[in-house]
Amino acid sequence: MFGNWLKTTILLAGILALFGAVGAAIGGTQGMILALVLGGAMNFFAYWFSDKMVLKMYNAHQVDETSSPYLYGMVKELAGKAGLPMPRVYLIDEAQPNAFATGRNPENAAVAATTGILQLLSQRELRGVMAHELAHVRHRDILVSTISATIAGAISTLAQFGMFFGGQNREGEGGGNPVFAILAMIFAPIAAMLIQFAISRTREFGADAGGADISGDPEALAAALAKIDRAARGLPMEPAEAHPATAQMMIINPLSGGGLRGLFSTHPATEERIARLREIAMVGAR
Repeated sequence: MFGNWLKTTILLAGILALFGAVGAAIGGTQGMILALVLGGAMNFFAYWFSDKMVLKMYNAHQVDETSSPYLYGMVKELAGKAGLPMPRVYLIDEAQPNAFATGRNPENAAVAATTGILQLLSQRELRGVMAHELAHVRHRDILVSTISATIAGAISTLAQFGMFFGGQNREGEGGGNPVFAILAMIFAPIAAMLIQFAISRTREFGADAGGADISGDPEALAAALAKIDRAARGLPMEPAEAHPATAQMMIINPLSGGGLRGLFSTHPATEERIARLREIAMVGAR
């Protein structure tokens, strides 16, 4: 757990350092501040309202202990074990098996599951998945992803600003080495995106470990991930393709891959996640 947070901290420091370097190369101090303000404003709105937007996007409907006693009761039991307030629970009428958590903090959290995942998984496996989602809530991963998205968005804005104004400051002087400025404008947004995706992958590892802790059953989550990954690859979800920004929220992203494609994936390789969970199970069994 500590290792995941350390890696996240290093990656956040890296994206902040990249932001400073791009600002110095393109827009100077004023351009850097402008980009941060614009990026922060956009992501402030997303931070407060993203849960409502995403749930509406997937036509999720809220359930309770009367309308869905199975799912609601499971989440209530796990939330109690995790020491979390009871989140809102949503069901999505979708064949692809998947689930996600959203909300700006534990007091305003929501977890959602598709009808497909309820049909695919056993009770034990589904319990592991919902524990994973509650771990995202407990770790405040929405806040972490918002911070990384703010800086990544600000870097992209700064690069566009540099292209439009030619990398000049208020006095009309160049912001630095022109060759470096051009390279920064082209490659900095890509680098920022890669760091943002790396942060997302790290947080998935953290949620897997946290979910194993909450449920007390890492093998169940490992088995669930294997099932969901196989099913999701053969059953694409249209909203995930139409809105790639939401793919990082899901427990499995069927578009992730190995090699170079893995750099652009919001999720770690499922095989690695399963291997780590089984290591946790082996340590716990000793």
